Amino acid sequence: METIRQKQVAELIKRNFSTVLQQEGSYVYGTEALVTVTNVKITPDFSLAKIYLSVYNTENKQEVLLEMENSMFRLKQSLAHRVRKQMRRMPDINFFLDDTLDEMYRLNNLFKKLHDENQMGEDGQEEAE
Repeated sequence: METIRQKQVAELIKRNFSTVLQQEGSYVYGTEALVTVTNVKITPDFSLAKIYLSVYNTENKQEVLLEMENSMFRLKQSLAHRVRKQMRRMPDINFFLDDTLDEMYRLNNLFKKLHDENQMGEDGQEEAE
């Protein structure tokens, strides 16, 4: 269970890291990919921030995460500069791919396909009767 302070720090990091990605992202992973911060989780001792990212407009999502990890110092420094007045210590950062939306679209397509097949089957039964 997250404490109120953990939630506050997570929201602070989420908002500010989103701004960092808007400003620095094109230098790190290029202009093709669109990266969105979906969630941030903070450990109870505030030493680690797990940042969950959605990556769009590219097939190779792991490549974008690798480029961000290679530029970790630059991204963390920009984030620390933005939150320095609200936090004493900057936690370490780990990036994780959040594919929730991709999974949602895949399931919606499956349900749509099943619905369409079901409609085709019902139409065929009506004609046979």
